[in-house]
Amino acid sequence: MRKKLEWEGYSVSRYVYLPRTIFPEHTHSMDKKDAVVSGKFKIETGGEVFLLEAGDMIAVPAGTLHNAKVIGSQPVISLDATQRESKLLR
Repeated sequence: MRKKLEWEGYSVSRYVYLPRTIFPEHTHSMDKKDAVVSGKFKIETGGEVFLLEAGDMIAVPAGTLHNAKVIGSQPVISLDATQRESKLLR
């Protein structure tokens, strides 16, 4: 998953979130994708609820209000991918 995200132009960081970790509603200034390597992650955005498990990925466009929560007793290992800034030729 990391290689695919990097090929798509994202910078990728790996995080481990402990059970009961909660991310209150927030936004990001850049496009991003969250990919789950292991564990279960619930993300709410745009009035919809998504339960992500190993191998699942969700795109979160810049400025999109969303929240997230680790579900269950296992930690979540996640790849946090943020869109790299493109370099314009002048």
